[in-house]
Amino acid sequence: MEPNATFSAATGPVSAYIEWLGTESAKPAVFPLHDEAVLGRGPQDALADDKNVCIPEQTISRRHARIRRRGATYFIEDLHSRNGTFVDGERLAPGNWHALRDGEELALASAQLVFHSLMLPERGSAPTVITRSVDATRFAPVVDTQNAARSELENTVHRLHAMAQVSIALGAVTDQDTLIEKIMNLIFDLFPLAERAFIMLRGTERDPPRPVAARRRGGAVEDPAQVRISHTIVDEVLVRKRAILSVDTLADRHFAAQESIVAQAILSVMCVPLILGEEVLGLIQVDTSSDPYAFQDADLEILSGVCAETAVALKNFQLYSDIKGLLDGFVCASVQAIEERDPVTAGHSFRVAGYAEGLAMAIEHAGDSSLRAAAFTPAQLREIRYAALLHDFGKVGVREHVLRKEKKLHHADMRLLEQRFQYARACLERHAWRSLAERHLHGELSMTEFRRERDRIEAELRDEGARLDEFLELIVRANEPSVSHAEPPAELDAIRCHACPGTDDPGFRLLSDEEFAALNIGKGCLTPDERRQIEAHVADSYSFLILIPWTRELAGVPAIAHGHHEKLDGSGYPMGLRGGQISLQTRILTISDIYDALTARDRPYKQAVPPERALDLMAEECRAGHLDDRLFQVFVESKGWEARAHA
Repeated sequence: MEPNATFSAATGPVSAYIEWLGTESAKPAVFPLHDEAVLGRGPQDALADDKNVCIPEQTISRRHARIRRRGATYFIEDLHSRNGTFVDGERLAPGNWHALRDGEELALASAQLVFHSLMLPERGSAPTVITRSVDATRFAPVVDTQNAARSELENTVHRLHAMAQVSIALGAVTDQDTLIEKIMNLIFDLFPLAERAFIMLRGTERDPPRPVAARRRGGAVEDPAQVRISHTIVDEVLVRKRAILSVDTLADRHFAAQESIVAQAILSVMCVPLILGEEVLGLIQVDTSSDPYAFQDADLEILSGVCAETAVALKNFQLYSDIKGLLDGFVCASVQAIEERDPVTAGHSFRVAGYAEGLAMAIEHAGDSSLRAAAFTPAQLREIRYAALLHDFGKVGVREHVLRKEKKLHHADMRLLEQRFQYARACLERHAWRSLAERHLHGELSMTEFRRERDRIEAELRDEGARLDEFLELIVRANEPSVSHAEPPAELDAIRCHACPGTDDPGFRLLSDEEFAALNIGKGCLTPDERRQIEAHVADSYSFLILIPWTRELAGVPAIAHGHHEKLDGSGYPMGLRGGQISLQTRILTISDIYDALTARDRPYKQAVPPERALDLMAEECRAGHLDDRLFQVFVESKGWEARAHA
């Protein structure tokens, strides 16, 4: 069922509903609930329409959660979803039922929902409690003064409404810029005679305040850097931590001599600190140049209340920013520490994060409308960035000689093979000269025959030595890994079958079976066993990442990182996912990871390929059904690698 669909087909009374808050690219929607419903990303073929709640969010599983009614209560159960079901920030254990309350906030992965119940409480379940009673006649209008009081009452109601909007705004916004914007809009509703308002904030308590927003009635925005400020007022407010109300300011002996006040003809001003405990975060100033008595004591109290709430919100944003910076620093430091184990690939995770973030941002400009509709929010971009940074974290468990392998044969194995060739040459010479010496001692050869036999042996040794040199050169060439699949040299079979005489044993082979198998690797430099060890880093990364108590905004990090080696045709690892089972975020990470692996100049086991060649190889992967062709086209058109190269 699509979010905007009608519900005429539903049967039975609607007892509750789920409100989906939507995203920046999708409008909010309401889903009615009956006795039971399954929540997921796609339609459930086995369910009737009125039991199927379809939420078009990539991070949601196809069958994510189930809601069921028992009596007057609704319960929710997580259906072993990949990214989890949360109720008021707490993750539900799969299979456990949770009783829902009206207004309770739900999160299916990154989709935000609110549960609303239309059921009346069962009799006796909620006794009526009288908390206060007043004489209603106090509020009965007096006929003689009704008109006079109406204006004051309407003004009070208007201000109460504006104050309520301030409280709502402070509770709804999640970043400082949006908070400041909303406060600036609401100030002129709170104070109808105000003509100008500005906000000043401090970075730290030792920093001087700086204007961050300035506006005039009517919506005209002023450049905060050009705002003229009375330092006398600012010092009074910030240093002494006092709220100031000045009526008829030009006649006020404290402020009348201030050049900024005189130049702007300010007649009435209120200035209140943004204070929390002993810390002053900044101030808000409201003024006018048309009415010397525009503000009263009640206005100062209202502005002080607004500033008190704003200070709490600003401090929360600061703490959130600090925590965010701490997490970001920890992630970056962890990634750098892991990459130090393999210095030749240092920087890979940071480059991949840059490519992935750039590609995710470019989606909103894609030619494909379905991709544009999936444009990511800032929180989702941050989730993608962390997943990209940590996608190879599991390599901490891979042995270093495998992690740093440059050729098909390890350095030690190659040195051993070279010594074996030297030994083979020495054995050939020993056998040849020993045989000649024994025949000469037994008198089998005359001096002429001896010289002729010696010359023959020297020629054979030269030929055999040249042959061994050719074998070794062929092995050295075969030892070089290939970026794309390449057939191994056919002559390797001849080398493996070539036997050399030993000193005490009948003979030995130049190549062991293990060496022959390693040199026959068609792509890369890893043997099947070593590749299994490397591939295990994906599962190890996931095992580590799921131990971190991610916030709801970052709950998808483990799943995104877990699938970065999956292919659309199911040929990837570790789970062999196909098509729609692979999230859009994971597909973005896959493309970014492959591009950097091809173009990075710090891989000793391969030459870096130019961007054009890398894109050709990736286009082949798209045609083979391994990569998302739509995302790849966006990657090519946005040229995100160029921006990263100049960063």
